[in-house]
Amino acid sequence: MVEVRPIPLTGGTAIGVKVDLPKTRLVAIATPAGYIMCGALDVRLLDDLLGARRIVAGRALGVRDFDDLLDRPLESVTHTARAIGIQPGMKGREALERLLAVEPAPAPGPAAGGAGAAAG
Repeated sequence: MVEVRPIPLTGGTAIGVKVDLPKTRLVAIATPAGYIMCGALDVRLLDDLLGARRIVAGRALGVRDFDDLLDRPLESVTHTARAIGIQPGMKGREALERLLAVEPAPAPGPAAGGAGAAAG
């Protein structure tokens, strides 16, 4: 099952996505500038292999639903997230509020991600 719903926050509205898969669940909440996600997010991959994309993202562990993602501290964040003040230990809600307050970065050109840049 897939659930998509608005997540009202003080600075605006984010979009929550929950996907039930066999034996696991993916939970993410996105803004135009970046997103936070459950433990399935590979922050190192975003920084090391997709660094040119300057993805703003954070990962929280022990997440089962949107409330968990809002209330839990971020375990790790991308370099670009750190650059705008999002830090490990920050609650998901605070990180999303910060994301709603910043302008989204322009998408890099097609060469930035190499082959398969549109994927993943």
